[in-house]
Amino acid sequence: MEDLKLALLGFGNAAQAFARMLLDKEEEIERTYGRGVKVTAVTTPTKGTILNGRGIDLEKALKDVASVGRFREDTEGLCQMDAFQVIEKADCDVVCELTPLNIATGQPATDHIRRAFQRGKHVISANKGPIAWAFDELKSLAEEKGLLFFYETTVMDGTPVFNLMEHTLKFCKVTEVSGILNSTTNYILEELACGKAFDEILEAGKKKGFIEADPSMDIEGFDAAAKTAALLNVLMGAGITPADVKREGIENITVDTIREAEKRGKVIKLLCCGKREGDKTEAWVKPVEVDRHDMLASIDSTTSVVSITTDLMGKLSIIEHQPEIQQTAYGIFGDVIRVLDSLK
Repeated sequence: MEDLKLALLGFGNAAQAFARMLLDKEEEIERTYGRGVKVTAVTTPTKGTILNGRGIDLEKALKDVASVGRFREDTEGLCQMDAFQVIEKADCDVVCELTPLNIATGQPATDHIRRAFQRGKHVISANKGPIAWAFDELKSLAEEKGLLFFYETTVMDGTPVFNLMEHTLKFCKVTEVSGILNSTTNYILEELACGKAFDEILEAGKKKGFIEADPSMDIEGFDAAAKTAALLNVLMGAGITPADVKREGIENITVDTIREAEKRGKVIKLLCCGKREGDKTEAWVKPVEVDRHDMLASIDSTTSVVSITTDLMGKLSIIEHQPEIQQTAYGIFGDVIRVLDSLK
């Protein structure tokens, strides 16, 4: 069988970790499936674009980015193309949408995926924007074209939330989804509880690399709202967007707020929740006081949790303990393996 060919839209930290994972597991994949996985296109607005139908030298690409921050001029297949041009020109079977999130619109990632489907390409997305803003349309387009559409990485890195429902909870109807889905705010609230100042926490988190230069999307609840919309769209067929999620962030939470909650035996967490009420879905994100003995109170640092309530299996909770970039990369890798399994 011919190798499975991938086009990577984006080559940031997660994509680079994924590339290293492909290299590490190259021989094992070939033994298992009788075919390899080959990256034939990579495009970024800052590092450059490579098109090579015979397969890109990932080791060289990774070394170049690590040493000079871009693909060197001696790279075979180096060219000047944007993501849409790559989707049109690349010799690939799967388009991997790995571009940065635009939380306000889900664009241009949503249009990338639309165009990939129109070209007859399977799609893997690590970008939650399209799932939060246009899931029903994209899912219908994939089904109409007979194409695969996987997106496990979009909510909890490589944690198998969507796979769990699809493969092991068959015929279960989801009635509620809740959890702690934004690790940045969870970390900030924990540090506030230690008496540290907000600005001090942000500065330390930025230096450690897990708080963005502009953390407002996390602090004001936008990221959590997008993840909530994505979860509800996939698991409950909600057909909502992040704009439909009632949102309150942690920007007004202070050390004094946390101390007052502690006196009542409570811990403050930024919770996400979606429930089905008749034919409608109600969704919200807001700081909530939870009992200090509740499982949610033990979700510390950058750990996250999602709880899924079903009609047949009751309530299940999945915890991802302090994920790093490896877990995000595995989410992408796992979806590639699902493609290989599906195309046997």
